[in-house]
Amino acid sequence: MKSLIDKLVLKKDLPKGELKFLLENLNDEIKVYLIEKSDQVRRKAYGDKVFMRGLIEISSYCERNCMYCGIRKDNKNAQRYRLTEEDIIMCCDEGYRLGYRTFVLQGGEDGYFDDERVVRFIGAIKTKYPDTRVTLSLGEKTRASYESYFKAGADRYLLRHETASKKLYRKLHPDMSYENRVQCLYNLKDIGYQVGAGFMIGIPGQKTEDFINDLKFLKILEPHMIGIGPFIPHKDTAFRNFPHGSLEMTETLLAIIRIMLPDVLLPATTALGSIDGRGRERGLRAGANVVMPNLSPVEVREKYSLYDGKICTGDEAAHCRKCIEGRISSAGYKVDMDVGDNFLWRDRR
Repeated sequence: MKSLIDKLVLKKDLPKGELKFLLENLNDEIKVYLIEKSDQVRRKAYGDKVFMRGLIEISSYCERNCMYCGIRKDNKNAQRYRLTEEDIIMCCDEGYRLGYRTFVLQGGEDGYFDDERVVRFIGAIKTKYPDTRVTLSLGEKTRASYESYFKAGADRYLLRHETASKKLYRKLHPDMSYENRVQCLYNLKDIGYQVGAGFMIGIPGQKTEDFINDLKFLKILEPHMIGIGPFIPHKDTAFRNFPHGSLEMTETLLAIIRIMLPDVLLPATTALGSIDGRGRERGLRAGANVVMPNLSPVEVREKYSLYDGKICTGDEAAHCRKCIEGRISSAGYKVDMDVGDNFLWRDRR
């Protein structure tokens, strides 16, 4: 097993059969070895830095019906809201005052936020704070839309592929196309964004082979950012009675991704902290190097309910920063408030 991990470090990849053997036969001793190797790779690429991003959840409206998501279109119990452009700028003002230099604007696929509105608030942020990075996570758009956002000043785009299994994707997204999802990611990369993909862990019906397909897809795509985290059920969805995804498997896959794609920006997600009080710290030790404290107005945070039990919904922005800084330090790393670009993307620019 250790020789397989050494081979993974050397080759930055393994054949599917060896990945399957590794994932299905890890014991505690071997997992410690895997995480040690992942941490060495991460420190070689980024040192002990953990980059901070300010998350702003701009809308809980969504036109999609993803089976696992609490803000899916057909959930009549979902609490809906939209931030105004003024609200968004106020969140950025507070974030900038607290030292954030990357803002992540995330929302459901909400037709209210058409290209004109998105371009306008991107321009307003970049005009006021030209030394920042603007990251969008607004779902599937046309190539022309992505180009207009990039021209307005957007730097990064997060679009998790969710699963590289077409069959499982159709089960999760009954009104969506896997092929279009993948095409969106390639469009974003071709335009020049720092691109984020990623997948969930513990989706009902998911198998080891699905994780392997995800890893192989990411190796081919070579995104600049990868967001993975455990599935967590929501009470108002068809998946409400399923257990949440495994913290242990999430740690393992974080470590493997770090070794396979050493330069990637890899968040320790809120979902990890939501299933375990030390989940984000464990994610950092496994290879993650990004955290995204919430800058959204406190009065709307509970309404952006993708899953049950989400943490930090009542914390003010300043408290969020202080709390996560303590967690980063306790995990043995240092906070970095720089824009935190993927260094290979930066060097190629």
